[in-house]
Amino acid sequence: MEGLIIDDNRNTADALQQMLEVLDLPARVAYGSSPALTMLGSFVPRFVCLDINMPGLDGTEVLAYLRREPRLMKVPVIVITSDDQPETRQRVMRGGAQAMLIKPATIDALEGAMKKSGVLN
Repeated sequence: MEGLIIDDNRNTADALQQMLEVLDLPARVAYGSSPALTMLGSFVPRFVCLDINMPGLDGTEVLAYLRREPRLMKVPVIVITSDDQPETRQRVMRGGAQAMLIKPATIDALEGAMKKSGVLN
């Protein structure tokens, strides 16, 4: 089962996808919130890696959607953002994310977040 990366920055999303492949965690990529919502209409991912600062719907709004949609509410969400403010961390963790990493995420940090969220043993 595949995960889903949601990030409007193609380079960041593609690099994240490559790191996840190394961890044997294949993932589809949505370059922004709008394409992600389209994909989520017919796809339940194993996990979601979610950027916060995106045009249109931001990551906190996507997270809120994931948490209120019955078939998606239990999908683990790892927020990966450049926004290192304590308020942001509190907001996303209260919103139902399992972990938050600061960009650029390392493969070790990503692996730790996946273990913490129950995606990896």
